[in-house]
Amino acid sequence: MIKLHDLQFVPFIKEKRIVSAIDELADTLNHDLKDKNPVFIGVLNGAFMFFSEVLKRFNHDCEVSFVKLSSYDGTTSTNNVKELIGLETDLSGRTVVVIEDIVDTGNTIEALSKMLEAKHCAEVKIATLFFKSEVYQKQIHIDYFGIEIPNRFIVGYGLDYNEQGRNLTDVYQLKTSNMTNLVLFGPPGAGKGTQAEVLKQKYDLIHISTGDVFRYNIKNATELGVLAKSYIDKGQLVPDEVTINMLNAEVEKNAEANGFIFDGFPRTEAQADSLAELLASKGSEVSAMVALEVDDEVLVQRLLERGKTSGRPDDADEGVIRNRIKVYYDETAILKNYYQKQDKYFGVDGVGAIEEITGRLSDTIDNL
Repeated sequence: MIKLHDLQFVPFIKEKRIVSAIDELADTLNHDLKDKNPVFIGVLNGAFMFFSEVLKRFNHDCEVSFVKLSSYDGTTSTNNVKELIGLETDLSGRTVVVIEDIVDTGNTIEALSKMLEAKHCAEVKIATLFFKSEVYQKQIHIDYFGIEIPNRFIVGYGLDYNEQGRNLTDVYQLKTSNMTNLVLFGPPGAGKGTQAEVLKQKYDLIHISTGDVFRYNIKNATELGVLAKSYIDKGQLVPDEVTINMLNAEVEKNAEANGFIFDGFPRTEAQADSLAELLASKGSEVSAMVALEVDDEVLVQRLLERGKTSGRPDDADEGVIRNRIKVYYDETAILKNYYQKQDKYFGVDGVGAIEEITGRLSDTIDNL
């Protein structure tokens, strides 16, 4: 999460996806305009990054010009567009491509189109990096767009909030949710299940256990459950897309929740990215990865003791226990690094009475 002026923004679209969209758009421009010597008109200030990337990828003759218009005040369109820097290039009989950072209501595009009509262009095409089709109100055709997005206020890759955020290479959206979303980890025997139940009650959160979600979908033969079972029956790993779609369904069921405890997911960086995208689509984000830390020897003794009554064979074999612990550390090491880079990793001492451990976890959560 980042803060610009008085507002907070959460990750929305990664640079990698933006670059891929620009690559595809530029390929289409190269195909459509190779023999037309077009004039590319960049709409300042927002389009400067997108404009430069498009120009670097255009492989044919072209000319460049700029225009500056404005219709935003803070996070709201004023619906009042005025020309700040005009066009001086002779456009008579030329093919013109307007390069915009974002098209939403279409007020800027409409105003600019009227200006270009007076320049007697042969044709005018509109290319935008981001397109909010659900709020677009004009009849002017948008010829090229990189990424279609919902009606969210975004910053980054040239777009700003009161002139801040233009230099960000990822795109962020305005944070609209105050959810507390925890990724809860702990090695076997750390008491993660017990603490998850306590935290769920204390903070009024929804506990989503990946294992429980899988069992529910498979037992009830949901579309996703049937799909997941088809992979499991073949001895294959269930694709991340199926898992994240299951989690999305659980989040959608509880759209008004105060937040979620994710238990058993993510396990990889790719899954962490998917979870981030899922929460970003709700105007939220992962608040923290909280990991219970317990010495290996304590864990081994706890599980061996539990094995006397649990009936689980994997709690009765010390070699199996130590391997389970090793697998846990191998998996979480990747995610620990992932969330540490975002200042979202918190290790909590998992030794002591249940109430003591809950107190430590609560101190961490309360300070987020």
